[in-house]
Amino acid sequence: MRCRRAFCKRASALLLSVLLGITGCGMELQPESLEDPYAHKEEGLTVVGVSQVGSESVWRTANTASIQRVFTQENGYFLIFDNARQKQENQIKALRSFISQQVDYIVFSPIEEEGWDTVLQEAKDAGIPVILMDRNVKVADESLYTTRVGSDFTREGADAGQWLADYLQEQGRQQETINIAILAGTEGATSTIGRSEGFLSVAQEHENWNILEQADAEFTTAKGREEMERMLNTYGDIDVVVSQNDDMAFGAVEAISEAGLTTGTEGDVIVISFDAVRKALEMVEKGIINVDIECNPEQGGLVERVIQKLERGEAVEKAYYVQEKVFTPENVGDYIDSRSY
Repeated sequence: MRCRRAFCKRASALLLSVLLGITGCGMELQPESLEDPYAHKEEGLTVVGVSQVGSESVWRTANTASIQRVFTQENGYFLIFDNARQKQENQIKALRSFISQQVDYIVFSPIEEEGWDTVLQEAKDAGIPVILMDRNVKVADESLYTTRVGSDFTREGADAGQWLADYLQEQGRQQETINIAILAGTEGATSTIGRSEGFLSVAQEHENWNILEQADAEFTTAKGREEMERMLNTYGDIDVVVSQNDDMAFGAVEAISEAGLTTGTEGDVIVISFDAVRKALEMVEKGIINVDIECNPEQGGLVERVIQKLERGEAVEKAYYVQEKVFTPENVGDYIDSRSY
């Protein structure tokens, strides 16, 4: 395996320099357009193929940026980047292209959890380590991937539920019937599954919490607004909105406002969000969103540390989690100015 990689890295420096002059340190091309598996390799460069879910949110853009900042020629890497545009078939095609190009490592954020066994077996047969970023997969054999770098989504959901329980108690509403609408992310996504499981595990401990509906709002502002409008028309009385990312929360707040209601600390509707992008944190500070559970997109550095361990022949854990916080109006002011996304 190491011999094959070393041979791959001894490709034409001249061709690489020409290509870098055209495209920069990374390439966002359809992988099938890169026909020669050695054409983009030079002595000392580690070639990393990355397939991203898409660009559906501010969070996803920041996650992509963290990868592109780390995997540069200056840092000893050549990055082949693919945007799957929210389609699993695009992502499987990208992974197979990475395999045919004999990249050194594959990093990808799975669009959904199931349907990866075959292509990951192909990567394993080719001797290419696979690192899951952000989301997880469900496979019959977990040796098909090396490790996962990302967030503990179940804990995030539980943190949101515990915050709500504490907040309602502070408000003296622990015996009141609380109608809750959940704006869920893409069906089958790890973040959707984990946040739902974590929040509902707390909700089931409170008989007065009435889950009206969990609607798929696709992690986008437009769909969040659409689903929020529909649920307001359907149910009328909604006490809490749990939005599984900030983009959906932005749409929900717009819909609630247009319905003549208010949100946040002094509002009619409690809003719980996830991700903690700068715009959302500013809304927390203003009291428009009550709480935001951080999902840290800065995962590129941790992915690189895993790759460095593998390059040294060291064992790695099956999962690595990024550090995250819970932001409320009481603590958010300390973090807004330092937010890069």
